[in-house]
Amino acid sequence: MAVFLISFFSAVIIYMTVHSIIKALKIALNRNEISERKYRLIMAVSIFIGTFVAVVLPFGYERLFDVIL
Repeated sequence: MAVFLISFFSAVIIYMTVHSIIKALKIALNRNEISERKYRLIMAVSIFIGTFVAVVLPFGYERLFDVIL
């Protein structure tokens, strides 16, 4: 149960981080500081990395709790 709660809150933090990155990228795109292609690439990479970390994180927490407890 503790692993689930910690994983959930970590996933929320990861979501907020990725969402902020996308907002900053959208502002940069509107100011013509980055191209549309670079915007899509960085957005896709940040979503992929955020999803990957959110999926792998529960296993890391479970392993950490096994070592500690």
